[in-house]
Amino acid sequence: MAGAETYRPGRKPREYDQSLRGVRYRLREWGPEAGRPILLLHGWGDCGATWQFLVDQLPAEWRLIAPDWRGFGDSAWNHGAYWFPDYLADLDALVATLFPERAVELIGHSMGGNVATLFAAVRPEKVLKLASLEGFGLRDMPPEKAPGRYRQWLDEVHAAEPFQSYADSAALARRLVRRHPHLPLSHAQFVAEAWTRRDETGRLVIKTDPGHRWVNPVLYRRAEAEACWQAIEAPVLFLMARDSHFWSAEAARFIDPDYGATHYRQLREQWLEDCGHMFHWERPEAVAEVLAGFFGRD
Repeated sequence: MAGAETYRPGRKPREYDQSLRGVRYRLREWGPEAGRPILLLHGWGDCGATWQFLVDQLPAEWRLIAPDWRGFGDSAWNHGAYWFPDYLADLDALVATLFPERAVELIGHSMGGNVATLFAAVRPEKVLKLASLEGFGLRDMPPEKAPGRYRQWLDEVHAAEPFQSYADSAALARRLVRRHPHLPLSHAQFVAEAWTRRDETGRLVIKTDPGHRWVNPVLYRRAEAEACWQAIEAPVLFLMARDSHFWSAEAARFIDPDYGATHYRQLREQWLEDCGHMFHWERPEAVAEVLAGFFGRD
């Protein structure tokens, strides 16, 4: 891995900051400044910059906008814990600020897919189409787990653990390839550089706020999420990766085998082979082909 060439973007983004609900958000935008917008919503631990591989495969005339969620990438950190409804409110503010008079289209990966589906349910007039890349939701949590979760949260708040630091980006790139075997070396190097900054000692540290590592003390109630999914009016594409860890025997237990037919009114489901959960990094050409067929353009 030492000396691996970094992926060279085909299209340079326009980067700017936008205040959303008092938080400084970093936005990246590709394509013409006019036209029907698509928002790219990254997953937990990721950032907007790593949509680059997919952006380079999508039509150049598409207007693509990728925010870094609060506490991730180059956006500002909270002064305390992070709560999932804040992402929903931030997306609501982003759409209202940039596109007050029009509806948008959404592509969300993992956590970003969960935010996107919730937004489409509660603001149906603002969403034309939605693609969720493995935004499955979480395992339902029974009430008896509440005392332990609150205790764990308190312990983590009082003893916050930072993310691992690295001597250079190649060390993180090697770790990424071990975790995502389908990821090309050049792409891993690009991600490693996008995720990190130099600290005062000269080591590379992850840009993500360590507060994101705290367990959520509020138990996930899957029935509430499913009620929202059933309320979505826009057409939905659900894209899944055959080698994703979500399809291991253990993880698949919390995913309804009739997931799509049960929870969405207008759904198209599609599988991709030879890729894992980060398939927009690993096989961006294949993902782009599916998305182009789903979204199209007037």
